[in-house]
Amino acid sequence: MNFKSIEQLVQLAEQGGIPISEVMIREEMGASELTRELVIGKMLEHLDTMEQAAQRGITEDVRSRSGLTGGEGKKLSAYAAAGQSISGSRVLNVVSRAIATNEVNAAMGTIVATPTAGACGVIPGCLFGLASELGATREAMVRFLFTAGAIGFVIANQSFISGAAGGCQAEVGSASAMAAAAIVEMAGGTPRQAAAAAAIALKNTLGLVCDPVAGLVEVPCVMRNAMGAANAMVAADLALAGVHSVIPADEVVAAMYRVGQAMPGTLKETAMGGLADTPTGRAIKQQLFGGSNPLDSSTEREEG
Repeated sequence: MNFKSIEQLVQLAEQGGIPISEVMIREEMGASELTRELVIGKMLEHLDTMEQAAQRGITEDVRSRSGLTGGEGKKLSAYAAAGQSISGSRVLNVVSRAIATNEVNAAMGTIVATPTAGACGVIPGCLFGLASELGATREAMVRFLFTAGAIGFVIANQSFISGAAGGCQAEVGSASAMAAAAIVEMAGGTPRQAAAAAAIALKNTLGLVCDPVAGLVEVPCVMRNAMGAANAMVAADLALAGVHSVIPADEVVAAMYRVGQAMPGTLKETAMGGLADTPTGRAIKQQLFGGSNPLDSSTEREEG
């Protein structure tokens, strides 16, 4: 059961009368030569790690070593709980957990790279923000991750998931597409609706640059995880409502690859352009590192 494109993935699901998550479980069993129980067990371990990070970020006073980020997930969670938000508690429960997870990463905590550490908040934010709302069982939560992984598998093999290679569209954009598809399946949508959600989410992040201030995976990375999670939710709702992506998912992935290739190097994790090259961005770099190279000095991980 091999697939190289999102269309092939959808066809396999439709032909077998199974969800995308099941296609990915069987793919992983074949690739790893592990039993179903072991494959699912490994994903359960990832689920637990993600949950611990998201929970830590909204209950503890997490702060990065640089002091640039921390505490915003907890703050937003409290704001949502007060019931006076503009966006609504469901959106903000998702977004707060996305922020919280990425803040834990910035503070050198344990996270799961989904698909990278710099974009690690989007998928767990959507999962843990929506699971109770949708009455998801632990099995459904694990399947959420397999569905997300199936979309990420295609993107990683057909385009980029690295900010250094393709900009933040490749990181937060990919994570948003992965989450959108997984939300659709968890909400009872079809494999084709999941593919539409992935396409909608990804095409709305095309051209997103990777411009980490001072070379750290903090600003604007944490807030981009927030927006990536919100984008995934809207894309999922659009697909569940029957809205189709005019440009098929695989063509969106190919377009993202071409955009990434065309993107100048200053906008691909070098901290030489975008927000990193603003007066405030340069001042922060000087304050933290003086004349040294922040990419050499950074204690943080992955692309922003």
